[in-house]
Amino acid sequence: MVEYVTVTSETPEGRTGAIKLHGPAAFAGMHRAGRLAAETLDMLVPHMVPGVSTAEIDRLIYDFVLAGGGVPATLGYRGYTHSTCISINHVVCHGIPSDKTLKDGDIVNVDVTPIVDGWHGDTSRMYLIGDVPLKARRLVEVTYECLMLGIEQAKPGNHMGDVANAIQRHAEKHRYGVVRDFCGHGLGRLFHDAPEVVHVGRPGTGPELKPGMIFTIEPMINIGRPDVKLLDDGWTAVTRDRSLSAQFEHSIGITDDGCEIFTCSPKGYHQPPYG
Repeated sequence: MVEYVTVTSETPEGRTGAIKLHGPAAFAGMHRAGRLAAETLDMLVPHMVPGVSTAEIDRLIYDFVLAGGGVPATLGYRGYTHSTCISINHVVCHGIPSDKTLKDGDIVNVDVTPIVDGWHGDTSRMYLIGDVPLKARRLVEVTYECLMLGIEQAKPGNHMGDVANAIQRHAEKHRYGVVRDFCGHGLGRLFHDAPEVVHVGRPGTGPELKPGMIFTIEPMINIGRPDVKLLDDGWTAVTRDRSLSAQFEHSIGITDDGCEIFTCSPKGYHQPPYG
């Protein structure tokens, strides 16, 4: 049985398993946090070139988020010591910044979550480094389409399964694998909250979408099979068959007649190539 709770000043901020239904003040807070998240990814565009290290990208993000009045949510989260996750080629998610440098032909996901006035703006975007092969560029393009098709289904009266099925059908039409091991999530004043937002499912199943819900949609799509494995560092997830993987993510809120995207690029850098 799915439980919903309308958020008031008396509502506990902790995770209870209930799906929170937020009001206008929360949506305003999410727009502020989401804008800084999107501006952060916009800022990176001229820096995402061959030869730059992922540690340098992480430093740029840390400085930009602090200058914008935010704090990186990942910094210190469960012992994580960086301001972003940077996932290259066959890394599905949670790649750790390091001295590793980007190379010509890489596809790269950068995932950021600044906290602004207590609200979490969570988003990720793909970048094409130098001359990227057509096969990889096509994966990135289809992954973005999957995200937006899922968002089209995010409206009152639909169910999480409608969002998931739109993503799954489009990915599998192109013979890609949809990752099952990681999913989107509710968020707001918490980094991770109910509900879980899976990216594979049947229409009409799962929690009903109601105005006031706030969550991420973040499909991870593999050229090969959907299977992943976790590396010994406890964070980095890679495709088990070493095939390329791509991901896009937005934070959204359900409205009376659809949804609002909190993390849209102010510069219109929605999908690569950017410029």
